[in-house]
Formats: sequence, structure tokens, C-alpha cells
Amino acid sequence: MTNLNVNKSLFDLGGKVAIITGGGGMLGREYAKAIVGAGGRAILFDILASLEMRRRISDLGLDIGSVAGFKVDVSNAAQVRRALKSVLKKFGRIDILINNAALTDLSNRFDRFSPYEKFPEELWRREIEVTLGGAFNLAKAVIPHFKRRGSGVIVNVCSIYGIVGPDNRIYEPGKYRSLAYSTAKSGILNFTRALASYLAPFGVRVNTLTFGGVFDGHDRRFRRAYGLRAMLGRMANRQEVRGPMLFLCSDASSYMTGANLVVDGGWSAW
Repeated sequence: MTNLNVNKSLFDLGGKVAIITGGGGMLGREYAKAIVGAGGRAILFDILASLEMRRRISDLGLDIGSVAGFKVDVSNAAQVRRALKSVLKKFGRIDILINNAALTDLSNRFDRFSPYEKFPEELWRREIEVTLGGAFNLAKAVIPHFKRRGSGVIVNVCSIYGIVGPDNRIYEPGKYRSLAYSTAKSGILNFTRALASYLAPFGVRVNTLTFGGVFDGHDRRFRRAYGLRAMLGRMANRQEVRGPMLFLCSDASSYMTGANLVVDGGWSAW
């Protein structure tokens, strides 16, 4: 049997600095583990209070010098610019931007599963502002740095509901997946393509990473309904998001830009 050696340097992020928006959330912290595990530094932007952010960073169990947190509302362009300036001052560089932030701060004020004719206007506005507006603010602020360096990677995180319509049958009767969420995530796809086209001449790659559902304490009824829709018969485990993200952030994907990597257990393939 032939022994094929994989060149590990393809996935090496040694010395590189990655900004992860929504970094204090479940997926953001998994991305941080992938970045740090490959030798990079993970800078977490999140709206969480500083004390809570420090607790979540501590819970990661990573080297204290490899992770840092900043309280940032990504929908606020001025806050984003100040935070990026602080990152550059402290670390001297930014190599990777992961636009992962999504709205969570209004979840207890509105019913995110409302029938669409009753969907709250403020929730619609804020979801677009955070998901699309936040990605825009971060990209706009980091592009000058990437252009000066002649390199950089942007990964915009989408969702299965950004490429197909929500299957509301898997939710409880009377509940419907957020209309604003699906709309914002779909917008991420062409946001990626436009950025990729603009930034390619400067050596900057931009791709979308689209995940299906990732298990986070969902009840048995939902897991079963979800599993019937996915070819692999289950939701993703949180650890399974690390490999695809590392691939897109590293030289392993050096000839990819403007693309959408779909990791959904086969949901969208049938």
C-alpha cells in the first residue's frame, strides 16, 4: 500500500493573526481552537461583557498569549475601526478575518420563530445590520491593511438556510425559521463573490463557509427531525467545524477564492 505523506505546512498558521467576529459564541470558540492549534493567534470580537469574554477564553484551555478578546458591536463601524487599530498596535498584523457574527442580543425580546407576516421589524433590521452590516464593516476596515501587505484571507460564514429555503417542518408547530436570518445569510454569498473579485489583484482570497446544523443542546425531537433531512443522519458535532475553517484559512486552499464550501452532512445534496 502506498504511503502518501500530507504536507503539514499547508495547514500551518504559525505567526498569523486571525480576527473572529462572534468569537465568544460556540462556533467562534471552535474556530479559535482551529487557529491556535495550527500555530496562529485568535482575536475574538464579541458584544459580550468583558468579564464573560475572559471567562469563555479561559474555558478554552489555550495558551493565554494565543487568544485575546475585544468587546465590539460589529454593526458599529466606529467601534470596529477602533478595535482593529488596537489589534494592529498590539500584534502588528492581521492575516485572517472570519466574519461569523450573528444576532443574539434580541433573542429574548422578540419571537425569532414568528410567522413571516408577523415578523418583528426591529428584529429584521438588527439581523441584517449584524450579519451583513457587520461583515461589511469588518471587511471595509481591514481591506487597506490587506492591500498594503499584498495578502490576506477572509472567510464569511453562511448557513444551509442561506442556500436553500428553511424546512419549517423540523420545528415545533407554529414556529418558523427566521426570515431575516435566511435573507442575511443568503446575502453573504454574493458579498463574498464581490469581495473576491475586487481583492484578487491584491493577493487576497475571500470564500464562504456554509454549515448545516451544529448540535448545541437541541432536544431529541429536533435532532431526530433534523437527522431525517441530512444524508449522514445527524447534526454536526461542534468539533467538526474546525477542519473546514482551517482549510479555508490556510494555504491548503491557496487556489480557492469566490467559492462556497458547503459542509452540511448532505442536506442540500438531495
